[in-house]
Amino acid sequence: MKVAFATQDLKRVDAHFGWAKNIAIYEIGPDGHHFVEAIEFDGDLKEDGNEDKLAPKIEAIKDCAILYVAAIGGSGAARVVANNIHPMKVAQPEDISDLIGKLEGVLKGNPPPWLRKVMGKGQERSFDFDEE
Repeated sequence: MKVAFATQDLKRVDAHFGWAKNIAIYEIGPDGHHFVEAIEFDGDLKEDGNEDKLAPKIEAIKDCAILYVAAIGGSGAARVVANNIHPMKVAQPEDISDLIGKLEGVLKGNPPPWLRKVMGKGQERSFDFDEE
């Protein structure tokens, strides 16, 4: 599954979603991970009530299952959730590599129901019903 990280330095989750200079995207599974891309945002990213600046960020992460942030505003969180992305807030800046390691460990074990649900994002579901 793809996971996005709001970051200023591409090393730590240390950014408010709306103010983030970068979004780092990784593909993460129980058996490992790989870097997909870093998307850089420029311009005035400070809080100004302009919700339009969130649109490119939402578009950039639309195929991600989880978004790690240092903070996120109410309307930003609502828009993320509306796109079936689970926001995860860190209490203090954390290394992206540490968060990936923790997530891989959870995926190897018995993930909680919310995580099992987001792991299926983007996968078509097919049901095979036996007709008798």
